[in-house]
Amino acid sequence: MGLIESEMKTKLRHRTLKVALLAVLVGLPANFQAAAPEPEPNISVKGYYATDKAQRGRTVQAAIVMEIPAGYHVNANRPLGKYAIPTALKIEPPKGVTIGAISYPRAIVRKLKATNNEALAVYEGRAILRFNVTVPASYQGGEVVLKARLRFQSCNDEVCFPPKNEDVDLGIGVVGAGDRVQRVNGWVFGGK
Repeated sequence: MGLIESEMKTKLRHRTLKVALLAVLVGLPANFQAAAPEPEPNISVKGYYATDKAQRGRTVQAAIVMEIPAGYHVNANRPLGKYAIPTALKIEPPKGVTIGAISYPRAIVRKLKATNNEALAVYEGRAILRFNVTVPASYQGGEVVLKARLRFQSCNDEVCFPPKNEDVDLGIGVVGAGDRVQRVNGWVFGGK
C-alpha cells in the first residue's frame, strides 16, 4: 500500500498545482500583456564631399550626416548628463592625407521623462558633422577613401538604446591642382 499511497499523493499534488495555476491565470485581467520592447530607431549615417573630386595640394570639405527619425534623438558630442554617451566621430585617412578638426552641430537642450527632467544636450532630425580633408600635392593615388566610425547612443523620451558604431567608407576621386571640380551636395555644405 505504501507505493499506491505515494502515487496518489503525487497525483493529488499535481492536480492541486494545476488548479492553483489555472486560478491565477483566470484572475489576471484580460488586457494584461508584457510590455513590448521599444523599437530601436533606424538612423541613417552617410558621408558627403563638397566637390565632385578632390584636387591635389588642396582642401575639400567633407561631412557625415545623421538622419534621426522623429521621436528619437542621439546624445550630443558634449552631453550634459554624466552617464550620457557622447556622439563621437573618428576618421582614418590614407597615408599623407590630413583631416581637420571635426565641427559638431549645435546641440538642442531637452528635459525628458526618462532622465527625471534632467537637462540633456541632444541632436534631433538631421545632424551634420563637418571636417576638412587636405590631399597633399604629392599624393599618388587616383582616389582617397576615408574610414569613418561614428559612435552614438540613441534614445526616445522613455528609454535609451545600447550605443552603436556605424562605419562609413567615404571615397572621392583625386585630380590635379589645376583640374576643374564642381560643387555638389549644397544641401549639406550650403550654397547651390
